Amino acid sequence: MSRERMEQIEERLRTALDVEHLELEDESHLHIGHAGARDGRGHFRVLVVSEAFGDKSPLQRHRLVYDALGTMMDTEIHALTIQAMTPAEHQAAAGRQS
Repeated sequence: MSRERMEQIEERLRTALDVEHLELEDESHLHIGHAGARDGRGHFRVLVVSEAFGDKSPLQRHRLVYDALGTMMDTEIHALTIQAMTPAEHQAAAGRQS
């Protein structure tokens, strides 16, 4: 189920946001026993790089991601850690890490 869920998340994000780079990690195993994990919904971390974030505040970027995922936020995802960047921001961050 988790692999299918991750494929759905990736497909929805790529379709809605014209994604240039995407990293998706299932962190559900870190939350076993947590109240939010008991209902079967997952915990995920995502890095999304898209020009769609160019003139958006962090809150607006997160809303775009939530909108792209739609009902999955109510049915499949309990927690989502989002890092939403433009290609220029991602490139600059990658340069700082090397």
